[in-house]
Amino acid sequence: MSRKLHIVGELMNNSYARARRAFSQRDPKGYQELAKLQSQLGADFLTLNLDGTQAIQVRRQEMLEFLPEVIPAIQEATATPIAFDNPSVEYHRVALAHYDRDKSGAPILNSLAASREHLDEMVELVKHYDTYAVIMASETFVPGGTAQCMNPQDAYRAAKHFVELLATKANRRNDQIIIDPGLAPVGADTYGLVNIGLDAMRLIHADPDLQGVHMIVGLSNFAWGTPKGVREELEKAYLTLGMEAGLDFALANPEKAPAPLPKDHPMVSKLREALEQGRPRDGETHEISGFRQVEAVMAICSEAQEVDI
Repeated sequence: MSRKLHIVGELMNNSYARARRAFSQRDPKGYQELAKLQSQLGADFLTLNLDGTQAIQVRRQEMLEFLPEVIPAIQEATATPIAFDNPSVEYHRVALAHYDRDKSGAPILNSLAASREHLDEMVELVKHYDTYAVIMASETFVPGGTAQCMNPQDAYRAAKHFVELLATKANRRNDQIIIDPGLAPVGADTYGLVNIGLDAMRLIHADPDLQGVHMIVGLSNFAWGTPKGVREELEKAYLTLGMEAGLDFALANPEKAPAPLPKDHPMVSKLREALEQGRPRDGETHEISGFRQVEAVMAICSEAQEVDI
């Protein structure tokens, strides 16, 4: 596994208590501390996501009013580039206008997706500000709207569509494009979505026209809902499998030192076997194989808890 894993630090996100506190108090110093911490831990980019969560309600105007203050503060604290994460084109328009590229280099616009309103305007921002762009390949266009990709071929086609769009409309090179195939919580994945994402990465990685594109997942999603004692090892085992398939970016908590495990690590073998259980056998539905996969994952968790005891 010779490729480097690039970490996009996720702590400046209202899913985390420290970020919620800093946002609630409109405290740029709180964001500076989170930015410096992640940079010191080796993060390659820093996500800035001011959106609401279950724990805090945030109006769009509140985000737009705080961006011009918090972005210069973050850039004063560290030169690590920022990844702006929001579905709103207005968020990105304001954020990019107040980002100093000379201090930190190219930022990331996260993300473009089939379901985005004002998608053309987002693409134009990517071009105008010369950014990296994250593509959500878990969504695709269908007649009359959009839909979730429920097989790797659809995710691969969605990725290819957006790579071609960014090449023609925003003059992006492949190495300026980051594809997110989606990552489901493995403990509740009764449809084989984890395998769909891995298989999509393999298809993307094998396509000569897509050579050089990057691939990313939101790593914290993967072990959500599993016992705390096994989460980090499960996440690291997933990184091993993902990097085999072409993964080279992860949106993650740098405090957990996210990195792949050795290929021969027992947790990698157990996770690989559990995911194989999720592949439908002849005559099976995805639901049947999906429940078998979940049972195998729960068995891994139970075994890990017994060892801890």
